[in-house]
Amino acid sequence: MLISGGGIAGCALAALLARRGFAPTVVERAPGLRDGGQAVDVRGVALEVVDRLGVLGPVREHRTRMRGMSVLDGEGREVHRSTDSTYSSGRLDGDDVELLRDDLVRILHGRAAEEGAEFVFGDAVTALDQDEDGVLARFGQAGPRRFDLVVGADGLHSAVRRLAFGPEERFATHLGLHLALFSAENFLGLEDWQLWLRDGGIGFGIYPARGNTELRIGFGFAAGPLPDGPTPHARSGPEADRALVAERMAALRWERERLLRALADAPDLTCFPMTQIHLDRWSRGRVTLLGDAGSCPSPLSGQGTSLALVGAHVLADALAGCGGDHRAAFAAYEERLRPFVRLNQALATENPGGPASEESVERAKNAITLDA
Repeated sequence: MLISGGGIAGCALAALLARRGFAPTVVERAPGLRDGGQAVDVRGVALEVVDRLGVLGPVREHRTRMRGMSVLDGEGREVHRSTDSTYSSGRLDGDDVELLRDDLVRILHGRAAEEGAEFVFGDAVTALDQDEDGVLARFGQAGPRRFDLVVGADGLHSAVRRLAFGPEERFATHLGLHLALFSAENFLGLEDWQLWLRDGGIGFGIYPARGNTELRIGFGFAAGPLPDGPTPHARSGPEADRALVAERMAALRWERERLLRALADAPDLTCFPMTQIHLDRWSRGRVTLLGDAGSCPSPLSGQGTSLALVGAHVLADALAGCGGDHRAAFAAYEERLRPFVRLNQALATENPGGPASEESVERAKNAITLDA
C-alpha cells in the first residue's frame, strides 16, 4: 500500500497498518522529516490513538510547558492575562497535550519505522493509473511501482486528491484569513509564556520553544482568495510569500521592526490560506484520502492533528477488518469518521475571529470511540 505524505497522518497510518500486517510505503516530497511549523494539539480520543501506538509517554515528554498567555492590543498593552488556559492549547490543567509538530512527526515516524514501514524521501506521486487489481503509481524521481491501494495523506494541497478527484478549487472553502508561520531567536525573552495580539485585520500568536531558545510565530491577516484561486501564494514560491507577509506585517504598530527582521531571516517560512476541504466522498476506486487531504478543518479549529490521528486509526481498523474488500473498508471508514469530522470542522467557524467555546471543543474532541 502506498501512502503519499510523511506528516502526522501518513506516519500514524503507516505505523498502524504495519502493526496489522500490511506493508505500507510512505513517499514524502521533502528530503527528510520537516522541521518548523506550529505547536499542535493531541486531544480527546486522539490521546487514545497515541496510547495504542505506544508513544503516549514520548508525546507527553515533548509537550510544551506554557504557564499562560497575555492578550495585547495593537499598541502592545496587555488587555487580558490567563494562567488557566491559552488560545493554542486550551486549559493548562487538562489531559490534552500540546507539542511542536516536528516533534510529533519524529515520534510517529520512529514508531512506523520500528513497525517495518518503508519510507521514501525526496519524491512525490505524479500520476495514478487504476485498474481492477491495483494502482500503478508514477513518481518524479523513482520508477513506477504498483500498489494494491493508495492513500493521500499529503495535506491541504494534496497531489493525490488532485490526480484522483480533480482540481483543488472544487473542494476548497476559503475562510477569509491567511496564516504565516516561521521561527526566530527569542528576541522577546519569553519564558514559557504566549503573546497574542490583534490589530484590525492582522494579528499574531507568539510562543517560545526549545527551552525558550527560539520563538514560533504565527502571523495572520484577513484576505480573500488572491488572484490564482483559493490556494494563492502557496503556489507562488517562498520569496513571493515573504514579500506578501512583509507587506501585511508592516501595518503592525507593536514590535513591527523586529518582527520584520525575523521574517526576513526565517529559514522555515510557510504561508497558506485558512481553508477547509469538503468532498462528497473520500475514496475513488482504490484511492482514498486521510487527514487534511480529505477533510482539512483549518488551523482555526485546533483539531487538524486529532482528526489525522483518529482518522488513521479508523482507516487502519476498517482495512484490517474487511478481509481485503477495499470498497467495504472505505465505506466503513467514511461512515464512522464523517460525523466526527463535521463536528470538528464546525469549530473553525463557530466564533469568527476567536476560538470556539470550551464546551464545543470538549464535545467535538470526544465525539467518536475507536472501537466500532
